[in-house]
Amino acid sequence: MAKYEELKNGGVFPVGEKNEAYAQYFIGQSYLQGLVKPEDNIDFGASNVTFEPGCRNDWHIHHDGFQILLVTGGEGWYQEWGKPAQLLKKGDVVVIKEGVKHWHGATADSWFSHVAITKGKSEWLEKVTDEEYAKLG
Repeated sequence: MAKYEELKNGGVFPVGEKNEAYAQYFIGQSYLQGLVKPEDNIDFGASNVTFEPGCRNDWHIHHDGFQILLVTGGEGWYQEWGKPAQLLKKGDVVVIKEGVKHWHGATADSWFSHVAITKGKSEWLEKVTDEEYAKLG
Protein backbone atom coordinates (compact mmCIF):
# COMPACT_ATOMS: atom_id res chain seq x y z
CA MET A 1 0.00 0.00 0.00
CA ALA A 2 1.33 3.43 -0.94
CA LYS A 3 1.86 6.18 1.62
CA TYR A 4 -0.72 8.99 1.78
CA GLU A 5 -3.17 7.00 -0.33
CA GLU A 6 -6.01 9.10 1.10
CA LEU A 7 -4.92 11.87 -1.32
CA LYS A 8 -6.48 9.92 -4.19
CA ASN A 9 -9.84 11.04 -2.81
CA GLY A 10 -8.72 14.65 -2.33
CA GLY A 11 -6.78 16.53 0.30
CA VAL A 12 -6.92 20.23 1.09
CA PHE A 13 -8.46 20.73 -2.38
CA PRO A 14 -10.37 18.29 -4.60
CA VAL A 15 -8.20 15.84 -6.55
CA GLY A 16 -9.76 16.85 -9.86
CA GLU A 17 -9.92 14.92 -13.10
CA LYS A 18 -7.21 12.84 -14.75
CA ASN A 19 -4.71 15.30 -16.18
CA GLU A 20 -5.29 14.43 -19.83
CA ALA A 21 -4.43 17.94 -21.11
CA TYR A 22 -0.80 17.60 -19.96
CA ALA A 23 -0.45 13.80 -19.92
CA GLN A 24 2.22 13.89 -22.64
CA TYR A 25 4.48 15.84 -20.24
CA PHE A 26 4.20 13.33 -17.38
CA ILE A 27 5.35 9.81 -16.62
CA GLY A 28 2.54 8.15 -14.63
CA GLN A 29 -0.89 9.44 -13.71
CA SER A 30 -1.59 12.91 -12.37
CA TYR A 31 -4.83 14.75 -11.61
CA LEU A 32 -5.61 18.43 -12.09
CA GLN A 33 -8.10 20.72 -10.35
CA GLY A 34 -8.12 24.37 -11.41
CA LEU A 35 -8.54 26.77 -8.50
CA VAL A 36 -9.16 30.02 -10.42
CA LYS A 37 -11.46 30.66 -13.36
CA PRO A 38 -10.85 32.67 -16.55
CA GLU A 39 -13.53 35.13 -15.47
CA ASP A 40 -11.43 35.95 -12.39
CA ASN A 41 -9.30 38.05 -14.80
CA ILE A 42 -5.90 37.35 -13.27
CA ASP A 43 -2.70 36.78 -15.22
CA PHE A 44 -1.58 33.56 -13.52
CA GLY A 45 -2.96 30.08 -12.94
CA ALA A 46 -3.48 28.24 -9.69
CA SER A 47 -4.19 24.52 -9.72
CA ASN A 48 -4.13 21.58 -7.36
CA VAL A 49 -1.96 18.85 -8.88
CA THR A 50 -2.07 15.34 -7.42
CA PHE A 51 0.47 12.69 -8.43
CA GLU A 52 0.11 8.93 -8.03
CA PRO A 53 3.22 7.19 -6.61
CA GLY A 54 6.10 7.36 -9.10
CA CYS A 55 4.43 10.04 -11.24
CA ARG A 56 6.54 13.01 -12.24
CA ASN A 57 6.49 15.72 -14.86
CA ASP A 58 9.16 16.31 -17.49
CA TRP A 59 11.98 18.79 -17.15
CA HIS A 60 10.58 22.20 -17.98
CA ILE A 61 11.23 25.95 -17.86
CA HIS A 62 8.80 28.80 -17.18
CA HIS A 63 9.26 31.82 -19.45
CA ASP A 64 7.96 35.33 -18.78
CA GLY A 65 6.95 34.38 -15.27
CA PHE A 66 7.53 31.96 -12.41
CA GLN A 67 6.05 29.04 -10.50
CA ILE A 68 5.37 28.59 -6.80
CA LEU A 69 4.63 25.15 -5.37
CA LEU A 70 2.71 24.90 -2.08
CA VAL A 71 2.92 21.29 -0.88
CA THR A 72 -0.38 20.19 0.64
CA GLY A 73 0.18 16.47 1.19
CA GLY A 74 2.24 13.34 0.63
CA GLU A 75 5.90 13.14 -0.33
CA GLY A 76 7.49 14.32 -3.54
CA TRP A 77 10.63 15.49 -5.27
CA TYR A 78 11.72 18.82 -6.71
CA GLN A 79 14.93 19.13 -8.69
CA GLU A 80 16.66 21.93 -10.53
CA TRP A 81 19.04 21.14 -13.38
CA GLY A 82 22.55 20.44 -12.07
CA LYS A 83 21.45 20.28 -8.41
CA PRO A 84 20.45 17.39 -6.13
CA ALA A 85 16.74 16.59 -5.76
CA GLN A 86 14.93 17.91 -2.67
CA LEU A 87 12.42 15.80 -0.76
CA LEU A 88 9.16 17.72 -0.31
CA LYS A 89 6.54 17.24 2.41
CA LYS A 90 3.33 18.98 3.50
CA GLY A 91 3.98 22.64 4.29
CA ASP A 92 7.03 23.03 2.02
CA VAL A 93 7.13 25.95 -0.42
CA VAL A 94 9.25 26.06 -3.57
CA VAL A 95 9.78 29.30 -5.52
CA ILE A 96 10.91 28.67 -9.10
CA LYS A 97 12.18 31.73 -10.89
CA GLU A 98 11.91 32.44 -14.59
CA GLY A 99 14.20 30.34 -16.77
CA VAL A 100 15.08 27.68 -14.15
CA LYS A 101 15.02 24.17 -15.62
CA HIS A 102 13.33 21.80 -13.15
CA TRP A 103 10.87 18.97 -12.56
CA HIS A 104 8.64 17.80 -9.69
CA GLY A 105 6.57 14.76 -8.79
CA ALA A 106 5.77 12.05 -6.27
CA THR A 107 8.23 9.73 -4.58
CA ALA A 108 8.09 6.12 -5.76
CA ASP A 109 6.00 4.96 -2.80
CA SER A 110 3.80 7.96 -1.98
CA TRP A 111 0.95 10.02 -3.35
CA PHE A 112 1.84 13.72 -3.59
CA SER A 113 -0.20 16.90 -3.90
CA HIS A 114 0.72 20.55 -4.38
CA VAL A 115 -0.86 23.78 -5.46
CA ALA A 116 1.00 25.19 -8.46
CA ILE A 117 0.77 28.95 -8.95
CA THR A 118 2.13 29.63 -12.42
CA LYS A 119 2.65 32.76 -14.49
CA GLY A 120 4.01 32.71 -18.02
CA LYS A 121 4.47 29.89 -20.49
CA SER A 122 6.00 26.49 -19.88
CA GLU A 123 8.60 25.04 -22.23
CA TRP A 124 8.49 21.27 -21.87
CA LEU A 125 11.79 19.45 -22.30
CA GLU A 126 13.11 15.90 -21.89
CA LYS A 127 11.67 13.18 -19.66
CA VAL A 128 13.10 12.38 -16.23
CA THR A 129 14.36 8.91 -17.06
CA ASP A 130 13.58 5.84 -14.95
CA GLU A 131 17.34 5.57 -14.26
CA GLU A 132 17.58 9.17 -12.95
CA TYR A 133 14.42 8.73 -10.90
CA ALA A 134 15.50 5.39 -9.38
CA LYS A 135 18.63 7.04 -7.94
CA LEU A 136 16.53 9.31 -5.72
CA GLY A 137 15.88 6.74 -3.04
